[in-house]
Amino acid sequence: MAAKSWHLNRRTFLRGTGVSLGLPWLECMSGSTHAAGVTKAKAKRLCAFYFGFGVSLPKEDSDQAKWRWFPQGEGKDFKFTETLQPLEKHRDSLSILGGLSHPNGRRMGAHDTGDTFLTGAFLNNKMLQNTVSVDQVAAATAAEKTRFPSLVLSTDGGVGEPTRSSTLSYDQKGRPLPALNQPQQIFDRFFGAGDADVLRKQRRLRSAAGMLDRVLEDSKSLRRRLGNQDRDKLDEYLASVEKIEKDVKRSQQWLEVPRPELNDQDREMLHLEADDEAPKNFIRTMYDLIYLAFRTDSTRVATYQITNMADCSSKAAKFPQLEGFKASLHTLAHDWNKPDGAEALSRWDRFMAAQFSYFLDRMSASKEDESSLLDNSLVLYGSSNSTTHNNRNYPLLLAGGSELGMDHGRYLRFDEKIPMSNLLLTMLHCVGTERESFSDSTNDLTEILKP
Repeated sequence: MAAKSWHLNRRTFLRGTGVSLGLPWLECMSGSTHAAGVTKAKAKRLCAFYFGFGVSLPKEDSDQAKWRWFPQGEGKDFKFTETLQPLEKHRDSLSILGGLSHPNGRRMGAHDTGDTFLTGAFLNNKMLQNTVSVDQVAAATAAEKTRFPSLVLSTDGGVGEPTRSSTLSYDQKGRPLPALNQPQQIFDRFFGAGDADVLRKQRRLRSAAGMLDRVLEDSKSLRRRLGNQDRDKLDEYLASVEKIEKDVKRSQQWLEVPRPELNDQDREMLHLEADDEAPKNFIRTMYDLIYLAFRTDSTRVATYQITNMADCSSKAAKFPQLEGFKASLHTLAHDWNKPDGAEALSRWDRFMAAQFSYFLDRMSASKEDESSLLDNSLVLYGSSNSTTHNNRNYPLLLAGGSELGMDHGRYLRFDEKIPMSNLLLTMLHCVGTERESFSDSTNDLTEILKP
């Protein structure tokens, strides 16, 4: 059968699809702080760190109370327990939040909520479609201002499997964004010449604009000849192509812009050879890479899943044993209420808090005008379990953002009726993303804001 004049060349469709799949990731968004035509405004940043399986929470009136993750007392008069003691020096730059959780998470399986920490969605065996994560909503606001829309990291890398995901980040349609987990590769993409995959995509990018124009032009005559069902499918495809066309135009302005220069001190502090066999170095190196990405304004949005909820299959499951603990992370979490179990898990929680404190050290020491990098960044740290198997009362800590409206130095307890999405919505508003709601939010969490 002869080809009709309104048929698009199949190769054109496939090439268009290939570009649409390749470009949304960060590799080709390379460069220094500014691209041509981009005016710098004061940066507002957002990042989120997640750890799985919950924390040590013996009863407040027990002789094990000092091993609780949550502090003693409330408001500004709270006292850190042994667990979060490494964060004492940052007391005035953080708030500890109790009582919050995702209502949908309370309806889900005990280990299924890591995927929804930043989305608030509902997942079960019959419905595995997630929704957009808060970081990607923020990234859409900041995308025009930086070379990379966001930085997505995890210990395990990739996307994992539904309800045991290896990433915290999900696009506008709820599809997981692959996380990076190799420090040298991350460094090369942000500050080096770029890895081979990045360079290949940059070459594709240079010729992509013309190809996309041809796809869009040919589609106009095609659409007039299609039935309603095929027209809807084509419209969905073209919406994706148009988005990629916009990304291509944005990305082209960064291609010739040099990557940011790092000083010798920054390079010496990095341990790019670190891997999951050396947890402390690995975690700190990932924190360092986020810090450098923020400091150079290469991106303003980042996520880092330190541990996930994949039981023993996660690379991070062995982290405690590699740091001298007697059991795996999963075992520590399950045994928190056994004799000496609260102390054992608490000491691991303290190890994690010490690494997080290291990140806050770097952020607070980096000055921006009269403030610091931390003052202009919102940093969420927490888990979607309180104790393992308990999807309530998430242990949450929000740091930074004194220049973004935060009122810190307090331990606040919230009623369970208040969804965690109120916190996520408030974070979006503080970094300049205007939305009436996020997920199942009901209002801003005004208690964490300055009067």
